Formats: sequence, structure tokens, C-alpha cells
Amino acid sequence: MAFTVVYDANVLYPAPLRNLLIRVGMTGVVRAKWTDEILDEVFRNILANRPDLTMEQLGRTRELMNRAIRDVRVDGYQPLVASLELPDAGDRHVLAAAIECGAQSIITHNLRDFPASKLKAHGVEAISSG
Repeated sequence: MAFTVVYDANVLYPAPLRNLLIRVGMTGVVRAKWTDEILDEVFRNILANRPDLTMEQLGRTRELMNRAIRDVRVDGYQPLVASLELPDAGDRHVLAAAIECGAQSIITHNLRDFPASKLKAHGVEAISSG
């Protein structure tokens, strides 16, 4: 069974890193995962910072991302969110997704948002992408 990871929104935001992480996921070396909620955050931030892009263009990118990696989307994690504790409550959905899909790691730029003391009980670790 492949090593399963959940990509946090902040690592999917920059196009070059997003491309690399998707390509890694396509190889099957890791079983890459994300949620619609994670992608909503990615594309909301891209749109806010890139007025030259349209929702239609970003929608196409999102569609291609979801098609690029087999079984990439995590569903059914929402009931777990309220029971989790993290420094930023807005990140609980990422941990919930990791738990739901049996991920060993969350790939993120913000290790401080995913302290080992909060993740260990769930068998998850946070790994910095940079």
C-alpha cells in the first residue's frame, strides 16, 4: 500500500509546487489526497491575488487536478472536524481528511498549525514542503 498524504491548501497554491505535487501523485509513489474544501481555499486565494485569472480558468484547472490522480478526493471527513483541536480551527478539516483517508502525513508549509502533539494520537505527522 502506498504512503498516503493530504496536501494542504498552502502547498497547492503556488503553480510550480502544485504541478510537482500532482506529478508525484500521478506516479503512485504516494497516494495524494485533498478535499473540495482544500481546493476551495486554494482557488479562492489564487483568485484574490490574481485578478488576471477568471473563475472559469480556475475551474478548468480544478477539473484537471481532480482527473489527474485517481481517487484523489476525500469525502466523509466532515463529522470529525468538530472533535479535533488545532491552533487554527480553520485547519481542522485538513486533519479530519487525513484521518478519514488513513493518511500518514499532511504536506504543508505551516508546521506550527499542525503540532505533533495534536497529530500523534491520530497516527498522522505534518511534513514541511519547503
